[in-house]
Amino acid sequence: MPTTWNRSPEEFHKIYLANTDAFYRIGSSNLAPELDEFMTKCALSLWSKAGGIGERHVQMANQIYSRSRPQPKWLLWNLTSSICADDVFLPPVFFWNLAETDAKRGTETSRTFIRMLTNILLYLAAVDDDVTYGEAEYITECTDRLTAICDTTGVRKSREGLNPLDYVTSGEPSFVEKHAGEVQTSGGGGNSAKPEEKPAEEEKKPSFDELMEQLESLVGLETVKKEVKNLMNLVKVRKLRKENDLPVPPMSFHMVFLGNPGTGKTTVARLISGLYAAIGVLSKGQLVEVDRSGLVAGYVGQTALKTQEVIQSALGGVLFIDEAYSLSSGGDNDFGREAIETLLKAMEDHRDDLVVIVAGYTGPMEGFISSNPGLESRFNRYFFFPDYNGEQLMEIFRMQCRKNSYTLTPEAEEAALKLFTELYEERTENFGNGRDVRNCFEDMVVRQSNRVAAMENPTKEDLISVLPEDLSDPEEEEVSEKETGKETEGTEPEASEAEAAEDR
Repeated sequence: MPTTWNRSPEEFHKIYLANTDAFYRIGSSNLAPELDEFMTKCALSLWSKAGGIGERHVQMANQIYSRSRPQPKWLLWNLTSSICADDVFLPPVFFWNLAETDAKRGTETSRTFIRMLTNILLYLAAVDDDVTYGEAEYITECTDRLTAICDTTGVRKSREGLNPLDYVTSGEPSFVEKHAGEVQTSGGGGNSAKPEEKPAEEEKKPSFDELMEQLESLVGLETVKKEVKNLMNLVKVRKLRKENDLPVPPMSFHMVFLGNPGTGKTTVARLISGLYAAIGVLSKGQLVEVDRSGLVAGYVGQTALKTQEVIQSALGGVLFIDEAYSLSSGGDNDFGREAIETLLKAMEDHRDDLVVIVAGYTGPMEGFISSNPGLESRFNRYFFFPDYNGEQLMEIFRMQCRKNSYTLTPEAEEAALKLFTELYEERTENFGNGRDVRNCFEDMVVRQSNRVAAMENPTKEDLISVLPEDLSDPEEEEVSEKETGKETEGTEPEASEAEAAEDR
């Protein structure tokens, strides 16, 4: 089940700066070096509880730095090594000093810091679109220890922060648990991981039928669902023919996903990975998601190593390459060509236990496949993911509401359907499909929270009810109407406050 906390690395950095800047205004910007180091240590410990480590974790780790501070330069190998050398959580010295100062002055900066830490760690936990129970437990442990310092020091009580356990999306075993027997630290010394006293209980993987039910439950994508079912039937019969010593024609399991962002390509890739594992095509069934930055390095000779590293992590599962056309768009001397050649060799060397799915916009992807004869011969199965229409966007929104215990009033239901119908009919090339729905849902939660927080004694019904006014911002609409009116009159519209704020 995807989490609503997942953000791009760029978006996360803006969130990190907003949180830390706000903290420095009530604390001190002199704490920036210590705070960034502490946040990085927390991220490494947090990700040791994640289900797996990929290039997205590297990208996020490289965004943990305050304003005017140097940007980190993690690579996958040293990030993974550092995660495997996970240390026990220790409250930083500066936090003790904060708590003692708060106790003397009657302030609550230290408790504000705890709420900030919770928010940032939840975003970091969701980097793989999954918040595991272990990750939520770790965040809770951090906040509990820091809260205990505040309590014993005498810092005045403050409002409670978020409960990380409310945002768990899976109970997948941690990365360290999965690789306990093979973990080595980058130094090669005495910090190798200790063996488990008791073997971690292996999580039960969904069955073939359960995964097919999940596929069927997806909104829209009827043609994609039909093609996946056809593919699975083909693979099952192929396996039966092998078992009965009948000839089996050669078949490529690699795929091309065509379509705009937010149309469910990653979700379907994850299901196909599990389905392939359930019927014995793949040994593990994990999904490793990367883009160009996860495969291409900046120096001669490094791209092949970086690509091989990603391939190794994907063996036994599916390697999903988003915006794959960017690998061939830089000309003959671009390092993306080296990544493609390395990938093609791996697809041949590991053809029995590696499936590659490349994805992106339709036009650029067709150009990508035709850019190399090896790509054309290995990718001959195409899945097209159409944009969601207004009713389908509405159904995704309803699912988000149900999952998070929000109830739309009849009036809100009507307003939401109108909103998503217009969103689809007026879509531009930047239309985000499901991502736009997620953004609308998160904006709705903020507005509904602001409305309920202003009530004297809100009931449970108030807490879950969504009203039409929660779906739009009247001030934004007023600004938009004013601008439209000015344009109709033929005058040059002045910059709105919203635009001025965006420029700032």
